[in-house]
Amino acid sequence: MIVYFLCYSAAVLFARTQYYLLSGTALLFAALVLFWREKRRNGGRVNLLALFSLSFVGGEGISCLKLSYLQGPWAWQTFAAFFLAYSAFRLAFRFASGTGLRGGRQREGRLAGIREERLFFAVIGLSLASFAAFLIEARILGFVPFLVRHMPHAYSYFHVSGLHYLTVSCVLVPSLALIYRTAVRHRGRAETVAVAGAVVLSLLIPVLCVSRFQLLLAVLMAAFTWLTLRREPIPGPLAVLGFALLLAAYGILSMARGHSVSYLNGIFEMKRHFPIFVSQPYIYIANNYDNVNCLIRELPQHSFGLKMLFPLIALSGLKFLRPELTAFPLYVTKTELTTVTLIYDAWYDFGILGVVVFCALLGFVAARLEKKLREQHSPVFCMFYAQFSIYIMLSFFTTWFSNPATWVYFLETGLIAWFIGGKRQWG
Repeated sequence: MIVYFLCYSAAVLFARTQYYLLSGTALLFAALVLFWREKRRNGGRVNLLALFSLSFVGGEGISCLKLSYLQGPWAWQTFAAFFLAYSAFRLAFRFASGTGLRGGRQREGRLAGIREERLFFAVIGLSLASFAAFLIEARILGFVPFLVRHMPHAYSYFHVSGLHYLTVSCVLVPSLALIYRTAVRHRGRAETVAVAGAVVLSLLIPVLCVSRFQLLLAVLMAAFTWLTLRREPIPGPLAVLGFALLLAAYGILSMARGHSVSYLNGIFEMKRHFPIFVSQPYIYIANNYDNVNCLIRELPQHSFGLKMLFPLIALSGLKFLRPELTAFPLYVTKTELTTVTLIYDAWYDFGILGVVVFCALLGFVAARLEKKLREQHSPVFCMFYAQFSIYIMLSFFTTWFSNPATWVYFLETGLIAWFIGGKRQWG
């Protein structure tokens, strides 16, 4: 915390005097030090606090570089909100951890008690249900985004309320298939082919929906599930092949969206000419923090809990009966760039107090999940932990926990864990 405080103070001072490169560098240095120290403290294993340190503080450092004309000076409340957000998360994590999580390595064990036929049914059933929901949506809406060229934002309109949650549940299938591959020792060829087909089908859905985000989420969730469940690195050739395929798919989906390089550069408004593979990730990280600054400067009054209660309002159907409960304007630097950070809705609801309480609660939950990971648990818990890890790792991207889809994924994961049973037995 001393390093963080000193680096943050320097970053604020440099930002106030418009030495933005130094401001961003100070925070990037702090993020790397915090990540390295936490990883070392945890016995060489990356935990949720290390991920949050690198993601949230590092993302703030990238934003402070101010490489786009969209980015202006931050209000002092913006700096205070980001500083207190990380501090609250870290202190709550430390408080909830006590001494039980310091150092050490996760114990070895084996998976036992799984109802294998139910696990197989879950993999196949979820993939088929997601694809069936996709076909119904395509039938109702009359188009498939990947096949439409006259609608540049077709992916945004491909959404049938309620049903779309089942369509995007396809992102859980690759992780579930990894659990099947690890837990089921005696697999027939037919079952193996069927599970592989389910994975291919689940990855086809985000491609047809032209959803780069859903494709990335499915792949990242599977990778984190692998790392959590098997506790060993992904083989190098497999990692390289997967990254190459993901990069190719990302490029194809970008073209399918009709997003040319000139169109994107026109939106990003970079101060210097950068290759698109530099400017796009930069804006997708940096501008989100400026959107929070935009909110803090322009918000006339707080929503007092309604923004973060949106999942309950949406999933209960209350949004159709009382649409005014969700009619809140979005404060962003540019209408095309609508992604925000993890704390956006917390500030929208209660200001800086909401940010502190929300991040402290997340830090507490993160510490409990780390402790649970070292105890006996259902193997599907690894998928649950992987989801939470991704939301923490991508804390710079959006308000994950006020997104109804996030809670749908958690609910489905819990139901699958209950359905298949099983837990890890330590040897």
